[in-house]
Amino acid sequence: MATKRTGHQMPRPLRIDLPGIPQHVVQRGNDRQPCFFDDADYLCYRSELGEIARREGCAVHAYVLMTNHVHLLLTPSRPGAVGKAMQSLGRRYVRYINATHGRTGTLWEGRYKASLVGDGDYLMQCHRYIELNPLRAAMVVDPRDYRWSSHHALAFGDADPLVTPHSGYLALGASHVERQQRYRAMVMDTVNPEDIEAIRLHLSRQHAYGSDRFRQAIEAQLGRSVGPQKIGRPRRENRGQSRLSTPANLNLPDL
Repeated sequence: MATKRTGHQMPRPLRIDLPGIPQHVVQRGNDRQPCFFDDADYLCYRSELGEIARREGCAVHAYVLMTNHVHLLLTPSRPGAVGKAMQSLGRRYVRYINATHGRTGTLWEGRYKASLVGDGDYLMQCHRYIELNPLRAAMVVDPRDYRWSSHHALAFGDADPLVTPHSGYLALGASHVERQQRYRAMVMDTVNPEDIEAIRLHLSRQHAYGSDRFRQAIEAQLGRSVGPQKIGRPRRENRGQSRLSTPANLNLPDL
């Protein structure tokens, strides 16, 4: 006898949204279909993101705009700011795409996913993960060759009004040049697959990505669990080496 469906569904996980805590956000195109079709679309999204983030009080620290999804690292200044920003941005951009490309219907794959990010190595690994997306997709062999990301601003000092450097980035050096050089070396160093997998897993489950102390502090403030008991610490790389000459070093599935 076939089992009768009750129609009950698991409740959506509550957003973990705290002011002053960075969030790694990903939003995908519906059914993984493209959400950018030409350069004008990328420019529009980046412009709208900058305007809406400023209005809602969100600082954008890192980003990458891929063909069918986006990754953002941003810090809200007040509760609910990320949700309001993403909702407003999503709606405005869908209207633009439908009007520009003569399409109808939805563009995004449901709700965006987000994970709180701790300081130190966890924050820098998240920066790195975001900007290396084009390499994992085998679109380029160096993140500097991909136009639609924060890497140009953070690693080379190119003007990008969208980017507000996080205090963790500013702590990399005493001068602009020193910070850029150290950041570039960090991004280009050997990738530890375990770090990639940890970021993907926590983002997928919308768990806090950080140290045990970070997780426990968040749980004490919220009064509920925000992730597994222990996730390990990102491996500290040799900042002086660069081993990302080909995408083969990043043969990992993307999120």
